[in-house]
Amino acid sequence: MTNRIALVIQYDGTDFKGWQNQKDSITVQGTLEEKIAELDPIKPVKVIAAGRTDSGVHASGQVVHFDCSGPIPIHKWPSALNGRLPASIKVLEAVSVPRDWHACYSAKYRRYRYSIFNGSYPNLFLQNISWHRYRFRLDINLMNNALNDLLGLHDFAAFQKAGSNRSNSFTTIQDVSIFRNGDIVTVEIQASGFLYGMVRLVMGQLVAVGEKRLSLEKFRHRWRNCLRSEVKESAPPYGLCLIRVGYEEPLFSKEKSFDTFPSFSLPIF
Repeated sequence: MTNRIALVIQYDGTDFKGWQNQKDSITVQGTLEEKIAELDPIKPVKVIAAGRTDSGVHASGQVVHFDCSGPIPIHKWPSALNGRLPASIKVLEAVSVPRDWHACYSAKYRRYRYSIFNGSYPNLFLQNISWHRYRFRLDINLMNNALNDLLGLHDFAAFQKAGSNRSNSFTTIQDVSIFRNGDIVTVEIQASGFLYGMVRLVMGQLVAVGEKRLSLEKFRHRWRNCLRSEVKESAPPYGLCLIRVGYEEPLFSKEKSFDTFPSFSLPIF
């Protein structure tokens, strides 16, 4: 009998070429499928994710599913996989789901967090998880105004990288937030779904607004008129983390799926 299992996982995307399988590249999907195949007789193994993160992007609350037929009890899958996976991937919890449940299509939202280190000097311990912007003090009030303008259902073609196979560029941004904690500025964006490269393009524009290199009016004009050619700056991947995926009914324990990405506070001198 075949069972469908959902996992909530974390990964440090630094050394992966993104989530999706690619020829001659190490990916999160490929690594997971290889290790699951060592434990279950179903071949080939196919692992489906809620969101396809880009090369270098992290996840603290990614959700995936796969089908299996072996004897391993559901609650044993995390320890069985963690004993085989590299240190950069951790399985936090496993649950059984119906055969028609889908990690991607059943999701109601994805929530991403982007971290910016706005201190004057580099910090070795933050370099793989934040974007260091040091020339200007970011104005988070301006950034907040720009963010809130994005709420709702809109055509976000200005924030879609080339290469997408979507039929249109409409999506619904459900929630946004920005806050400063010392020298760390954190931006969160939640949407029903994201376009290819969307969050990094949004962040590139937001930082330009926060550094007062781009006016609010120009920001709004660009995205409302789908002027992709004017959106040139994409934020680097290492500041981005998929922190949460939401479903109609909660699947996992809150402490393992809600917000497991660490928060940082650095003093202002």
